[in-house]
Amino acid sequence: MFNKIDNLSSQARILIAIILALLFFVPYSYFYKPTQTIQTQAIKEESKTTQSAIPQTIEEQSKPIQQNLSTNNNTAKEIIATIQSKNFEYQIDRLGRITQAFLKEARYQKDSQELALFSTDLSHQDNPKPLEIRFSDPLINQQAFNTPYFTNTATIQIEDNPQTLTLTQKLQEITIEKHITFYPNGYYEITINIPQNYAYFISPGMRPNVESDAYIFKGVIIKESDNTITTIEDGDAKEQINFKNSTILAAVDRYYTTLLFKQNGNMDSIILNNTNKDPMPFISANGNITLSGYIGPKDYRMLENINPTLTDVIEYGIITFFAKPLFLLLDTLYKLTGNWGWAIILLTLIVRIVLYPLTYKGMVSMQKLKDLAPKLKEIQAKYKGEPQKLQAHMMELYKKHGANPMGGCLPLLLQLPVFFAIYRVLYNAIELKGAQWLLWIKDLSVMDPYFVLPILMGLTMFLQQHLTPTTFTDPMQEKIFKFLPLIFTIFFVTFPSGLVLYWFVNNVFSILQQLAINKSLAYKKSKEIAEHKHSKDSR
Repeated sequence: MFNKIDNLSSQARILIAIILALLFFVPYSYFYKPTQTIQTQAIKEESKTTQSAIPQTIEEQSKPIQQNLSTNNNTAKEIIATIQSKNFEYQIDRLGRITQAFLKEARYQKDSQELALFSTDLSHQDNPKPLEIRFSDPLINQQAFNTPYFTNTATIQIEDNPQTLTLTQKLQEITIEKHITFYPNGYYEITINIPQNYAYFISPGMRPNVESDAYIFKGVIIKESDNTITTIEDGDAKEQINFKNSTILAAVDRYYTTLLFKQNGNMDSIILNNTNKDPMPFISANGNITLSGYIGPKDYRMLENINPTLTDVIEYGIITFFAKPLFLLLDTLYKLTGNWGWAIILLTLIVRIVLYPLTYKGMVSMQKLKDLAPKLKEIQAKYKGEPQKLQAHMMELYKKHGANPMGGCLPLLLQLPVFFAIYRVLYNAIELKGAQWLLWIKDLSVMDPYFVLPILMGLTMFLQQHLTPTTFTDPMQEKIFKFLPLIFTIFFVTFPSGLVLYWFVNNVFSILQQLAINKSLAYKKSKEIAEHKHSKDSR
């Protein structure tokens, strides 16, 4: 039994390191980079001419077999209003929807072009757009998608104060009014005037289509009045789901979101699915309704300033409960230093200090196992064909020297949630976009252009490995372990430099800690030898 446990100790350490590499630190986004083949200007021109099919009604979409309404697919997405501000531009089409949103800030731009948030792919033409209305009555719904809105103004320029746009659509039976007040930070308020007894559905739109990285969350987030948060990922929307008391309905990708919420009260949210089983978010209404919305980056402080509950759309997965406080700590350190790079370094130092007791126990346990390795080999050789005696003598040896074969692994296992939470924070923090550190790092959210940090990370990992006591009994395991710094270096080459910076600094602190512990243990050992010699001489 203890022979197996001793082998498991070294195997577990290798397994943990490989799990960290393959599961937590595989370069998710950079192996699946979205290609942007359409420049922003081309998107703006295309949005004036692209044709769209008439969307389905809610009832038809909720059927098991969806049928495409294509009685008239020549509804042009003509732009009837443009909302301009210093940081964004929204385009309103003839169906009263925000058909495109552009972010102007330099840190969000791609190839020096304004960032377009929504897809112009024709395969997505039937997906709902922000502020799109669909009616339960199929005849009214078809009429609504054949009748253009008209606006009180074609252009709105937002400076410091909010501006209001009024959109009106006159159908045969009813008149629809949308009064939308836009604010400089991407927040807006909308009041929809529709007569009672006309059930309809309004959508925050499908998620932004900017960050299409694999293995990150892309889909819909619903927050209910009891603070329950439900996430539905792209490809997982298999049936209609109703949420009677929701407060936030958001469609998100890694960095950006479009959402609707209620400042006071609850909403009835409905999630449908398209042919790709991607979630299509709607809010059910009857008569007049007032909602609040936001389109833009998932910047924590910006969302918090609009409404503190909106920060819940920043999704860290199952580790969110722990990752969010870590981000707030990182943000506090940023306010103190004024630089995200130095904030990451301070965060790393704080984490090392907090985890020091666990780290110390693990290192001491591994050192004891290393010291016992020669004696273990002697016992294994002596009792090779006698497993019961082997186990008994190994147990006696461990007990005598206070060693625990799993003592080096358990502290590592307990630290994994912390490391994973930090990984999730740094990988999803849009605040790192355009954040500079030192001379050559211009953006902590993208890879190091000169590979300096990944190489330093690999070298420090190799040095740390050299200083750390090991108890390998299998030469193959030892060879695999020695290759880990190279494997990590290759993986980290395409990682965001902010994340690589954290791991490099973590390695440096680990090396310093290991040197201090090794020196302390060596002093303690020499002291014990001297005391034993003095005791022997005194006899």
